[in-house]
This record gives sequence, structure tokens and C-alpha cells, in this order.
Amino acid sequence: MPGGVRLVTYQSYGIPRELVERIKLKLKDPDTKDRVKQLLDGVTKADLQDRVKVKSLLSKLTKALHEPVSDALANQIVQMVIDLKLDPNNTFHLIKLWGIFR
Repeated sequence: MPGGVRLVTYQSYGIPRELVERIKLKLKDPDTKDRVKQLLDGVTKADLQDRVKVKSLLSKLTKALHEPVSDALANQIVQMVIDLKLDPNNTFHLIKLWGIFR
């Protein structure tokens, strides 16, 4: 869309809808949600711009969720996180992220 804002979707990064739906379903379990929240506790904007840290976080999250991902898919997810320039302490950024995965 020339001159317009590009709509970011997880599909545009090659992340399968089935994976996202499985993870969303798993996060409805309070114990699983708590484990994920603990893993993400203290994560900063700088952490989410560091490819090595994001890849490490992703590895921990996929293990906690029992959702293995290929190296290629992991790289696509890491790139999406970096491109989004998320600040986990910014409510607007969290709302934006929620909208991407609704």
C-alpha cells in the first residue's frame, strides 16, 4: 500500500495460524499462563531488540508450551518480535500485540 501503513500480521512472517491457535488455547490454562508470565517477567524493550535474547526466550517459551518450532520458524518469530519494536512496559504496545493475535 503506497504511502500507507503496512498492516503487520503474524501470517506475513510465515507463522502458521494453527500454531497461534494452539498456543492461544494452551494459554487459557491458568497454570500454563502463569509459567509463561514468569518466563517473561522482567523482560525489557532492550531485551526484545536483542536477537540472542529473543531466541533464548522463544526457546524457553516453546519448551514450556510443548510447542517445538523449526529453526526457520524460530528465526521468523524472532524477526517479527524485533521488527515490532515492542516495549513490554508500554500498554499501547501490548494492545497492538493483542490485536495482531486476535
